Amino acid sequence: MLTALAFIFVLGILIFIHELGHFLVAKKVGIRVEKFSLGFPPNIFAKQFGETTYCIGIIPLGGYVKMAGENPDEEATGSPDEFMSKSVPRRAAVIFAGPFMNYLLAIFLLIGIGYFGGQPLVDNDRVVIGELSEGGPAEQAGLLPDDQIIAINGEAVSQFDSLRVRINARVAEPVTITWVHQTDTLTKEMVTAISEYPNAEGGIDSLGIIGFNQKIIGYKKYGLGESISKGFIATHVIVYETVKFVKKFATGQVSPKMIGGPLFIAQQSGKEARKGAASLFFFMALLSVNLAVLNVLPIPVLDGGHLLFLGVEALRGSPLSMKARVAAQQVGIVLLLTLIIFVTYNDVMRLFR
Repeated sequence: MLTALAFIFVLGILIFIHELGHFLVAKKVGIRVEKFSLGFPPNIFAKQFGETTYCIGIIPLGGYVKMAGENPDEEATGSPDEFMSKSVPRRAAVIFAGPFMNYLLAIFLLIGIGYFGGQPLVDNDRVVIGELSEGGPAEQAGLLPDDQIIAINGEAVSQFDSLRVRINARVAEPVTITWVHQTDTLTKEMVTAISEYPNAEGGIDSLGIIGFNQKIIGYKKYGLGESISKGFIATHVIVYETVKFVKKFATGQVSPKMIGGPLFIAQQSGKEARKGAASLFFFMALLSVNLAVLNVLPIPVLDGGHLLFLGVEALRGSPLSMKARVAAQQVGIVLLLTLIIFVTYNDVMRLFR
């Protein structure tokens, strides 16, 4: 239930903000908006206010803003409130507003995390147990929250990263952990569990884990100015990494198996929600940047495809023919459906693995 609610919340906010960008700028430049929909039909809610029908669809995998005269196969009347009656810069502003709102959302979320949540702090001189994975090797061996690990295989450890590296290197192998519980010193051997994740070549890498997180001892709060600075920097780091990944994917440097779809987003939303609000909002910021970057790619049907058409129109002085636009959109739909099927297959196979 938590996973489902977190998925609907995350995707609902991202879609709403994206479509709200299109909607607000369209209204600002005088375009008649006929429909504002979150999700796809069949609708579970539809109500008309003024000239716009507001809908909530039962399929929560997207949304759309239907503007008068927007579709290439729709007969234009020449009315001043139609999409095609506006200048190229105004139409471009309407199209670009969706991805731009997702970009702004990421900035605000990351600013909020820094200001209201802060940076989690841990003890850098001790390895203290925080949360334990249910049924993991550490829990089964009897470790408890607040216990301090002092040695692995007889070698003293005082930093979490040092312990993690040693455990990660031993996949499904025995390790001997020594820890302090209250006033008692205990030692026990346990076999590491296997944590698998896809690598850039499309294969699966494995790490050894015993299933615990380091204890958080507090949070470092930032002032508003510092939070704004860190929010901007973090957002642009994510933008850079997202663009770099897309470039590597397009040139075949990373495997398509690295891509996640709706099932992955749902699964990860639930995991992040269990960690707390800050983790969930950071995941939302990450997805928001991804949505912004992917939407400006020059692919028909996506916002980037529409911007490409407007660029061509600006260069040649007239829009592409209706036949060309319809054909391009059909190609875009096929590409998009193929991608959806592929990422869904990836998600299913990842669950099995």
